[in-house]
Amino acid sequence: MKIEISHQRQKFQADLNEPIDISIPIKNGTENPNCYYASDVEFKTIKSGDFVGSVALGGSVNYKEVRLTPHGNGTHTESYGHLSADMLANVNTLLSSFHFIAELITLDISQSGEDQVLVFEDYLKKRKFQTDAVIIRSSPNDKNKLTRKYSGTNPPYLDHQIAEKLKKEKVKHLLIDLPSLDKEVDGGALLAHRAFWNMSERIRGGCTVTELIYVDDSIKDGLYLLNLQVLNMEIDASPSRPILYNLKPL
Repeated sequence: MKIEISHQRQKFQADLNEPIDISIPIKNGTENPNCYYASDVEFKTIKSGDFVGSVALGGSVNYKEVRLTPHGNGTHTESYGHLSADMLANVNTLLSSFHFIAELITLDISQSGEDQVLVFEDYLKKRKFQTDAVIIRSSPNDKNKLTRKYSGTNPPYLDHQIAEKLKKEKVKHLLIDLPSLDKEVDGGALLAHRAFWNMSERIRGGCTVTELIYVDDSIKDGLYLLNLQVLNMEIDASPSRPILYNLKPL
């Protein structure tokens, strides 16, 4: 099924039968990315009396309990509730629409002392379009990101000036393949998160941050239609499934 979309006075076509999934599937056990010392994902078979929730073990159905940490176990989308005591600031309530024009850009990881950073100058060079969403792929980029253990490794992070610029550009949704916008241990400063959501002034409540995506190198930088899917769960961060569709100019 093909649809037509208008953006910045230009018309595009997207084929909804050709989705590009940039989320990381959540699996039972250790084969997931892991950060901030989250416990491993567990799919636990439920047993009660003579009932066993596993067809493989002789049960009539599969019936499992799932344990995971959205911020630490895989692709997730978060609201400003991540930094707020407001119980109503959950991603399910604040994310009220789900389709956006997005630009994918690739930024090189630069060494800065002991840190690895995506730098502001690189962002300015790569950013070309005005969009509601921006997807950042860091380079080098390899499939180890699908299962990488980030805890205690001081992983790469975003120069907070990029977050400031995104706010000024009125970008509502930021997606990145790193475990966090900010440095793993920064004393609670969280400069990029706070800048993007404008936490010190009028909070940008409808904006989201999605972390731990994976964008294969076969996917080219440029414009896409983004479908951002989250669970219908009232919490500050939800496991999510961002889907891209190529946009072809008409």
